[in-house]
Amino acid sequence: MAADATVDGSLDIWIENVHPADHEHVLECIRRQDEGEVEFNVFQYRERHADGHWVWIESRGPPSSGAPRVSRAVSSARIPISPSEKKAESQLEEISRRLRLALDVSKVGVFEANLDTGTIMRDKQLLSIYGLDPQQPGVAAFEERLHPEDRDAALARVAAGVASTVPFMNAFRIVRPDGEIRHIRSSSVTFTDNEGAHKLIGANWDVTEDVILREELERARQLAEARNLELEAARTRIEYNALHDHLTGLPNRRFLDQRLDEWTAETVAYCAILHIDLDRFKQINDTLGHQAGDAMLVHTAQVLSSIIGDRDFVARVGGDEFLVLCDAHQSQDEVILLADQIIEALRQPVAYEGHLCRFGASVGIAWTIDGTADAKQSLMNADLALYRAKGLGRNRYEFFTKQLQTQIHHAKRTADEIIKGLEDGEFVPFYQPQFDAHTLDIAGVETLARWMHPQHGLLTPDYFLKIVEDINALTAIDRCIAEQALSDFGRWETLDFGVPRISVNVSSPRLREPGLIESLRQLNIPRGKLSFELLESIFLDDLDEDSSQILNDLSALGIEIEIDDFGTGHASIVGLMKLNPSRLKIDRALVKPIIEAAEQRKLVGSIIDIGHSLNIEVVAEGVETIQHAHILRDLGCDTLQGYAFARPMSSSDFGRFVKAGQWRENWKTQGQGPARVVPIC
Repeated sequence: MAADATVDGSLDIWIENVHPADHEHVLECIRRQDEGEVEFNVFQYRERHADGHWVWIESRGPPSSGAPRVSRAVSSARIPISPSEKKAESQLEEISRRLRLALDVSKVGVFEANLDTGTIMRDKQLLSIYGLDPQQPGVAAFEERLHPEDRDAALARVAAGVASTVPFMNAFRIVRPDGEIRHIRSSSVTFTDNEGAHKLIGANWDVTEDVILREELERARQLAEARNLELEAARTRIEYNALHDHLTGLPNRRFLDQRLDEWTAETVAYCAILHIDLDRFKQINDTLGHQAGDAMLVHTAQVLSSIIGDRDFVARVGGDEFLVLCDAHQSQDEVILLADQIIEALRQPVAYEGHLCRFGASVGIAWTIDGTADAKQSLMNADLALYRAKGLGRNRYEFFTKQLQTQIHHAKRTADEIIKGLEDGEFVPFYQPQFDAHTLDIAGVETLARWMHPQHGLLTPDYFLKIVEDINALTAIDRCIAEQALSDFGRWETLDFGVPRISVNVSSPRLREPGLIESLRQLNIPRGKLSFELLESIFLDDLDEDSSQILNDLSALGIEIEIDDFGTGHASIVGLMKLNPSRLKIDRALVKPIIEAAEQRKLVGSIIDIGHSLNIEVVAEGVETIQHAHILRDLGCDTLQGYAFARPMSSSDFGRFVKAGQWRENWKTQGQGPARVVPIC
């Protein structure tokens, strides 16, 4: 359009050139101008250019009350806005919108304080954070909200930040009007505006939730650390308890096994193993009680710990057994000295509640540095040496040797053969008859155990009894021999051999075997036909309630009791009276010297008198000569047993012996030397 072109300025014509989307906006702005709602009207709209495209226009003008509408419209200055200006304005508006949105979302409050005048401007978010009244004046309201404990530090930090002219951070608590405490972080900086005013601008944000979360996390961390410490302490206690004896505090068998594994792995080395077992410890337990026994074990642990060096290892491996691993640097003489020190220290009496407890120690030593055995084998060797030390009298030490190993292997082989022999029926009864001292009639038969070994022939108990006891096979052999003896006795009665009774040796374990009484009851043995020979030490001075019941049950079945080897133990007369046996047998060790020693004859005569005074028959065993028989008969002995009349023999030989009756001829010989032994056909 030309600069001098005529323009129709009427509102209706003009509004047609306004962009349709801006009609309402333009008309509303004109209305506000006409009605005086604004002092100076400024608004923007789009208008069609003469060549047809749209341009942005900014209208500026004061209100003109009462003037024609068109005049008012024309009187406003209409300024075209260039595209670049409009784009910049739009970008600025978008940035402002984004900033407002970011502040709203982040809940950051903004303030600007004039440090010269003390005035302060706060946005809505900041007022909301502090719970401030929009009408409340400047800085004082901020200071009043500060937590009393944080006020001085927060204000000092602001003062320092203002003085430094560099951005600074602050952290503090505020107390809102409702009493709620909130945690605040702030970032501020000072500047000088275009008019020279000194100002402080900054942002505050509420970090209460973050602080609470950190505090909870810290508490959780501390709690976790405390629990970890407790768990670690508990684990340490559990590991210690698992590896140490609760009574003595010494390492236990599990700890020992670890050391042996380390030894096998060659991470540690030892020259010897000492296996220690306390002597007479059971007597202390039985007489003074287990508390006394525990006190002795603690004392032993203390003694061993004081003697054993730091490089050695001592453990309690069970009961009253202890074990020492000696460091590889020690010589054999040093190990012997160590064993002597242990034995000497443990033989000293220990006071306990007014009693002096006396015990000792046996020590088995396995020397290991010769490399002939590994750790596990050395441990077994030390145990074998300990067994030998106890067998040789206790309170001493013994080294494991090849000879001992040979003996052990022999014992092991013999034990295996004993078990197989029981399965194969190799254990058989032999019989030695007993004779009336006056009539020489057979008064009874003693049953003796023999082992018919397939390679070694007939073996007596001296060969196998100790091993039988060690493997707890004594009860089985007793039972086996007794069953065969009762069978043979039944056959003799059928053949009318005139044997009035038969006796069998019974061990203490066999006598206490469960079911013994019931099994005997089922055999229906005639009364007075069977006797049990018991060692003097089994019952005489320790006749407890169970033992008394067993004897009563045997008596009710008509089974008699005989005391074997009387005079070699320490039984009292009172004990003999309590047991009330049918017979007692004078041990052969007392019988043998009676020919030469008058004192010995008196002793044997006294035993016979004691037995008769208690209505107990007396049997003398070990009668080797007719002279022995005469003396015993004259002393009043009731029954004689020994080589002067017959040796132990098998069942078949016994039958031939009874039929021959040659023992009476031996009696008539009146010889002073050993009697002629009746040959066994």
